[in-house]
Amino acid sequence: QVQLVESGGGVVQPGGSLKLSCAASGIIVSAYTINWYRQAPGKQRELVAVIASGTWTNYADSVKGRFTISRDYGKNTVYLQMNSLKPEDTAMYYCNAADTYNTFWGQGTQVTVSS
Repeated sequence: QVQLVESGGGVVQPGGSLKLSCAASGIIVSAYTINWYRQAPGKQRELVAVIASGTWTNYADSVKGRFTISRDYGKNTVYLQMNSLKPEDTAMYYCNAADTYNTFWGQGTQVTVSS
């Protein structure tokens, strides 16, 4: 009965912005470490951003200063605001929720940055 649903992906120009959403049901996101991963064809899955312990966040070096992870407790949703997008940000983006005992994955949302 746990479900993570990503949305907000699409096609944008370099330098543009997108805001991804990860809507959770069956879990309370405040009780989990929430991770955004991405994977491009032929490449390893990459951890992009993390929010944990209420407010602690961390980011991959490649996205620092451009991406922001946040959480809306009322909507039980985690967001990834992506600004100044680059072609190398093109990937399938996945939401992941983890605690000591369980890990859950969303279905992914595609982000394409191209002119």
